[in-house]
Amino acid sequence: MRGMTDGPQQPGSPPPGGYGYPHSGYGYPHAADSQQPAGPAWTPPSSGLGHGAQSPQHQGEPDWSALAERTEAGQRRRRLLMIGGGVLGAVAIAGIVATAVITTSHRNQAATQPTQSQTALPVQPTPSFSAVTPPPAPDPLAVISDARRDTAPLTAAGMFPGTQLNMAGRLYAKGALDATGTCSSAAAGGLGTVLADNGCRKVLRVTYRRNGIAVTVGVAVFDTKAAAKRAWEQYQGYVLPLAGDGVPAFCHATACQTSANSIGRYAYFTTAGLTSGAAVTAGDPQVKQAAGDIAAFAFNRIVQRGRDQAATSG
Repeated sequence: MRGMTDGPQQPGSPPPGGYGYPHSGYGYPHAADSQQPAGPAWTPPSSGLGHGAQSPQHQGEPDWSALAERTEAGQRRRRLLMIGGGVLGAVAIAGIVATAVITTSHRNQAATQPTQSQTALPVQPTPSFSAVTPPPAPDPLAVISDARRDTAPLTAAGMFPGTQLNMAGRLYAKGALDATGTCSSAAAGGLGTVLADNGCRKVLRVTYRRNGIAVTVGVAVFDTKAAAKRAWEQYQGYVLPLAGDGVPAFCHATACQTSANSIGRYAYFTTAGLTSGAAVTAGDPQVKQAAGDIAAFAFNRIVQRGRDQAATSG
């Protein structure tokens, strides 16, 4: 504050507040000064600014010492007032800040503490759901074991698609196709009777050839898995070889290799021989491998039929 930094007045500078010394210096005017105006001398007021009665030689002049002391005393009072006012102002500001801090603290406390009128809400129960496991996809084997579920179209072309067969890099050309509802007409040597006795519905046949070897596979269709299994267990004779579409007649009045198996409501049989008409020797590795490839292909196609229907049945 300015009242705390002002120093003593320098000679020749005007004192604040209109009090102080004449601008002409510290002395008094000379009696012989021709510029002194005529008229009665100025008489000090009776307000007690001086120290008492003026000496004869000072009559008519103000008491400059008294005026200076009074001015200095006024300046001291102003400094004290300004200092006191600053202290009071600082105290007042500190009081406001403390009040604000206390008020804020109470407000925060009130916001975090529930009032007595508030009641605790009951805990809401968490909804529980029973663990529902979706049913598993239908078993392909279960589908192809029951005629009521195995309802997809059943044709020779659908069972044996394409024009050739690739088994582990061994290519077989596809020959003739055949489908019949008279199962015994597609079998010989007693197999026809076995098929009929077990309720055979249809026989699908196809022939594949490779390197002078021809293999015919016949898939017999029954109503149940049990019927197909019985036909396999009672198996005798053979499925008739199917010639045509580039395959000459084979396995007539000569030794050939045969096999039988079943899966689901299907039983399948193979007849493998040489297209030259020669007899197949026991354990011929090439004929044996060709018969095994075509039998595996028939097995895979029946299983795939079950998979396709299981995937779409939901």
